Amino acid sequence: MATDEQLSAIKNSKVLMVGAGGIGCELLKTLALSGFQDIHIIDMDTIEVSNLNRQFLFRQSHVGQSKAKVARDAVLRLRPYINITAYHANVKDSQFNLDFFKEFDVVMNGLDNLDARRHVNRLCLAAGVPLVESGTTGFLGQVAIHVKGKTECYECQPKPSPKTYPVCTITSTPSKFVHCIVWAKDLLFAKLFGDKNQDNDLNVRSSDAGTSSEDSEDVFERRKDEDIEQYGRRIYDHVFGYNIEVALTNEETWKNRNKPRPIYSKDVLPENLTQWNGNVRKDGDVSAMASLGLKNPQDVWSLAENSRVFLEALKLFFVNRSKDIGNLTFDKDDQLAVEFVTAAANIRASSFGITSNSLFEAKGIAGNIVHAVATTNAIVAGLIVIEAIKVLQKDSNNYRMTYCLEHPARKMLLLPAEPFEPNKSCYVCSETPLSLEVNTCRSKLRDFVEKIVKAKLGMNFPLIMHGSQILYEVGEDLDADMVAIYSGNLEKVLSELPSPVTSGTMLTIEDLQQEFSCTINIKHREEFDEEKEPDEMVLSGWTQPSAEKNKNEPAGNGESTSNALPAEETENATGKKRKLSDISEATTSDGSGLAESRNHNQPECLDEDDDDLIMSDNLESLTKKKRSL
Repeated sequence: MATDEQLSAIKNSKVLMVGAGGIGCELLKTLALSGFQDIHIIDMDTIEVSNLNRQFLFRQSHVGQSKAKVARDAVLRLRPYINITAYHANVKDSQFNLDFFKEFDVVMNGLDNLDARRHVNRLCLAAGVPLVESGTTGFLGQVAIHVKGKTECYECQPKPSPKTYPVCTITSTPSKFVHCIVWAKDLLFAKLFGDKNQDNDLNVRSSDAGTSSEDSEDVFERRKDEDIEQYGRRIYDHVFGYNIEVALTNEETWKNRNKPRPIYSKDVLPENLTQWNGNVRKDGDVSAMASLGLKNPQDVWSLAENSRVFLEALKLFFVNRSKDIGNLTFDKDDQLAVEFVTAAANIRASSFGITSNSLFEAKGIAGNIVHAVATTNAIVAGLIVIEAIKVLQKDSNNYRMTYCLEHPARKMLLLPAEPFEPNKSCYVCSETPLSLEVNTCRSKLRDFVEKIVKAKLGMNFPLIMHGSQILYEVGEDLDADMVAIYSGNLEKVLSELPSPVTSGTMLTIEDLQQEFSCTINIKHREEFDEEKEPDEMVLSGWTQPSAEKNKNEPAGNGESTSNALPAEETENATGKKRKLSDISEATTSDGSGLAESRNHNQPECLDEDDDDLIMSDNLESLTKKKRSL
């Protein structure tokens, strides 16, 4: 039962929620039932059918409507006398600026991406408002509290970058099914249905292309009066047959690898496919599976079935969705897109001797999905509210990070730990300079902006300065001349900018929207490892993760707000050690643990939910099991 002091703190508070998905629905309900009177909620998403199995505030009739607004209306029916303000908007919009964040006593996150989390973290730091972070993946969950000057911020520890693969592996030497998925999704699907002018390695030429007008044409262009089935077979034969034959001519590549086999449609399917096809559905749901009578998405299709789905999906795109072609990007909620990518990936896998996967499994890999568990969301939402109440009571001695586990550790499923102190090496809350190794004579300012400033530092409206010289700026108030100058700078090599960036240069990067700035020390480097450093840029300056962590172990979604917790005690970046008495030597009677039970075939950034992003793989460290000898 809440005390009078707690009730008073709750009743007089003004709180902000960011995210109205799986965690957000549970959180809004729990806040309302706990006595909070003034709640603001931001979410840019609309409700999808796939949300309905766990986001209980939504119904079938709400599909297509704003999550934030529908959630508000649903909870107001439970507590009609409280104030809930909903914003159907992106939290990074300019209206949610520093002054907006200063209005609140505490901010609670239920987000699904690193970029938005970093944005909110920086605004909370600038506004001096406590932030309660959260995330779930399946049965795993975590809640952490970030208070400026008292605990580490969300960015005090490094977060994993999205998994990338060398282009040569994807295009030439795949060895895992995920390589085939990336090829099918990012190369083939994009080439056929996205921007036709994009460059990729699918449209290879024969050695005598210069003498053949047919070979010199764009293979992916549909010829005038070409039948759709003929076009589909020509694409099939090119990417699965001819391209493989061309790859095989490089004998050096296959000295220590198994050679792939070219696959041509005539070897897999009859010339006339009409006899194979079932009736196309008439309910408007365009699906190659439905057209071909394939019903179970968990079945693993044969090569012939994959080939039929490939050709049927391609046909349906051109016949039923021709207006979209040229502008499409892969969407995990687009059934036809998933069918096409699954079939293409499986055919390529067959060529390279890789095990095929079902549509259900392929969708999980292509869309980075781990199926959410409503119970975990509810538990985590309750833990968020507990920490928020501590913030309102200024009870900093009792702040806790709490981990929700799948299997008991020391007979507990919820493991609390004291928050870490701020990391003195954090470039966000401690303003420690970063270091960037880059070839200043080869890399352009555009590369620096896209790969470092936006992708790794998470800035939305960057301003880049070398001393007093502005090299680049983004803003609506810039005049046309300045926009032209900065656009021109983007195409210049770093060493050839108006104020040259060379080894030893110190750049200042600011984002006025986030009220955030940092400095980067440039170090010139000639060569980079194409496999390990494909960006040809290496950013450093964070405190590295614990050396005891298995470097080959997949990282959890979004990584941790703290280092992985060891068995007995841990030392944070401030040098202060603290005992983790209830967490150490976590064991279970059967010797099998969460770390061992996780499916390592799953993709690394995992979740289908629009907010349920696990922040830590500490959970694996906490539940490593010791076998009794």
